[in-house]
Amino acid sequence: MLKKIFAAAVFGVDATTITVEVNIDKGIGYHLVGLPDNAIKESNYRIAAALNNTGYKIPGKKITINMAPADLRKEGSAYDLTLAIGILAASRQIKAPDLEKYLIMGELSLDGGLQPIKGVLPVAIQALKDKFKGIILPKENETEAAIVKGLEVYGMENLNEVISFFKDSSPFQPKNIDTRKAFDHQLKYPEHDFSDVKGQETIKRCMEIAAAGGHNIILIGPPGAGKTMLAKRLPSILPPMTLQEALETTKIHSVVGKIKNQGLVSIRPFRSPHHTISDVALVGGGQYPQPGEISMAHNGVLFLDELPEFKRSVLEVMRQPLEDREVTISRAKFTVTYPASFMLVASMNPSPSGYFNDRDDHSSNASFELKRYLGKISGPLLDRIDLHIEVAPVPFEKLSDKRPTESSSSIRERVTAARVVQTARFKNSINTHYNAQMSSRQIRKYCALDKDSEKLLKDALEKLSLSARAYDRILKVSRTLADLEAKDQITANHIAEAIQYRSLDREGWLG
Repeated sequence: MLKKIFAAAVFGVDATTITVEVNIDKGIGYHLVGLPDNAIKESNYRIAAALNNTGYKIPGKKITINMAPADLRKEGSAYDLTLAIGILAASRQIKAPDLEKYLIMGELSLDGGLQPIKGVLPVAIQALKDKFKGIILPKENETEAAIVKGLEVYGMENLNEVISFFKDSSPFQPKNIDTRKAFDHQLKYPEHDFSDVKGQETIKRCMEIAAAGGHNIILIGPPGAGKTMLAKRLPSILPPMTLQEALETTKIHSVVGKIKNQGLVSIRPFRSPHHTISDVALVGGGQYPQPGEISMAHNGVLFLDELPEFKRSVLEVMRQPLEDREVTISRAKFTVTYPASFMLVASMNPSPSGYFNDRDDHSSNASFELKRYLGKISGPLLDRIDLHIEVAPVPFEKLSDKRPTESSSSIRERVTAARVVQTARFKNSINTHYNAQMSSRQIRKYCALDKDSEKLLKDALEKLSLSARAYDRILKVSRTLADLEAKDQITANHIAEAIQYRSLDREGWLG
């Protein structure tokens, strides 16, 4: 007897419906076709044990299973439940007249229990697109799938519950959540707050500018100056996530399997990979492509501590994603694209010893040491970082100051107001939402300069020998400075301040 049952395969951050055809005929054997990976090929052992422990059995006949489309590779153990229910229905051990109305996925334990799976949110979205009545999956995944409105979501504890559902679905109630209400309820901010930071007023100002315009930033200073501490507080002043941003971010984290008993990701991600990370782990890919750290940081912050310690090849693969806000992984038979719109926050010591360029420390005074150290970072990569900031150690007087400092919530109000201006400015643009994303054409349109500003920028370009990309970065930062002051016109003051935030372009650094 032939039975059809449906599942889905995640490809990139989207899913494709898979039709599983189970045919049971005379003979002996178990044949699984349709480009399954090893985890799926091993599923017959899990299925046999689970059926036996729940009062059912694998029929002693020839079982042929086809997973269509046959040219799309399927991977993972999430098809265990699909195959098990298909075998039971095809062997007439259960009656399931509504089988084709549901998309079914889950990993089986040997006792018949259901284990959580990855990629549930894109699977649920695809199920809705293909007009399935509902989706059946492990209990731990039901909250994630219930984000999708218009789809009945049934979370099951074990195989027996799934079988009981098809016998009589009336005792089972679909999981329902109010996505907007749940999102608003979960919306909160990181515990790190700028009110804990003593001194460093200039750095706080730079962080505010970076957050307001979505600009990349690098912090340069000796050990203990507070670079890491400041970077960890940046997410606390970013504007709250929109529902659309939360959905995009949740899809990526779902594919990686980071969503358990949780709905939407409501806090902007903060990813801080170790400097020993490989290029594949950073940008994504692998034999079975998975999102990398830059995609996990989508709509959030990617923090690279001690930037020169990262392998040069790792840093170079970030150049294209920093420009395009996405990363494309190409292989001989397929291409996948992952979103990667993140703020890059990097930190570094000014030299291997950590104290070069510190006027109060004379342990190293050779300019070639700085040049060699900075040589580990390519010029094109530095050009893609809008703000270069020197972080000096905080003196005792400021550290011991008991007076309260400005909180993250106060800074966030100004940042959010500037983002509102940018949202209105780019309302007709699909790919641009804030200043750091502006194209060359948009820069010409929205960053017009008066004569004084133009002359100041020309003199700076000639003196510092800045690249065309650095020129664009200065204009983008200037536009953000004007937005923070709610001004339509960029002035010479904005240009001058933006130029000051290019420390690595100045003569004092590059010798």
